Amino acid sequence: MPFSVCFVCTGNICRSPMAESVFRARVEEAGLDGLVVVDSAGTGGWHEGDAADPRTVTVLGENGYASAHAARQFRASWFSRLDLVIALDEGHLRELRGLAPTAADAAKVRLLRSYDPAAGDDLEVPDPYYGGMHGFEECLDMVEAASEGLLAAVRDAVEEKAA
Repeated sequence: MPFSVCFVCTGNICRSPMAESVFRARVEEAGLDGLVVVDSAGTGGWHEGDAADPRTVTVLGENGYASAHAARQFRASWFSRLDLVIALDEGHLRELRGLAPTAADAAKVRLLRSYDPAAGDDLEVPDPYYGGMHGFEECLDMVEAASEGLLAAVRDAVEEKAA
């Protein structure tokens, strides 16, 4: 059974699909596709079925990432099939841990920037939705920086799971 990672933001049209695309590319580059499954969702369902925000798609495309996406809302029942639930900000972290059916499930929820040693105490990925392209570019920079540490942690977990 593959190791499963789900990125979660508010509406699943900006930050989490960006993180999903970047991390999926890192997984493929590392030769872990098939061993790691990557997806995303939102804490709310008002964008369900929508494509990613056009600014997200533009920033991803300009940086060589694929972006096929349809928004969906995170469900508590998914915890049983997920190994990691990656929140993009503290609000998501609290909400997801509150949805977790068990303490073990709550422990699966982590902040993305906690995997970036350079982030220090600033673990939020700001929501770029109400701003311009600069916010989306900044979001991508934060996602890419954290993805390397996340990939190392996932690689270790995959190896441990296989042992």
